[in-house]
Amino acid sequence: MSRDIRPFIESDWPAVWPIIEAVCRAGETYTYPVDIDEQTARSYWIEPPPGATVVLEEDGEVLGTAKMGPNRPGNGAHVGTASFMVADAARGRGVGRALGEHVIAWHREQGFRGIQFNAVVESNAAAVHLWQDLGFGIVGTVPGAFRSPAHGYTGLHVMYLPLAEA
Repeated sequence: MSRDIRPFIESDWPAVWPIIEAVCRAGETYTYPVDIDEQTARSYWIEPPPGATVVLEEDGEVLGTAKMGPNRPGNGAHVGTASFMVADAARGRGVGRALGEHVIAWHREQGFRGIQFNAVVESNAAAVHLWQDLGFGIVGTVPGAFRSPAHGYTGLHVMYLPLAEA
């Protein structure tokens, strides 16, 4: 088994789009529209510099993707953010963890002072557990800010990982 996390290239899009489409259609983990079209998804997902988009590839198959960069421009650009999507067939195989570890290392290498996730769905227990396991804390929850098809109105956590002293 050969697993590699590498920068997204244009020829990856045909493998990345079905991952994004499936996650969005499920409607359980992202605030993106459930009926998102391919062009809109691409504009949301491909992160321009100084950010980056990556894919995790195993034996030539794209199993997951992440995007990362500054959470805010200007005087807030020292805190990063990131988003992650994993193919349904690859869940439970460490893809999200590997992408998470990669993103944390990338932010450190780029000199960010912390990483803020703006909207981790409270009912997405696997993601909340993973991020806490990687050192993120829940700094606040916006009650009922997410409408889950399965859970109704649920909270969105803001999670933070300090990379340098404040």
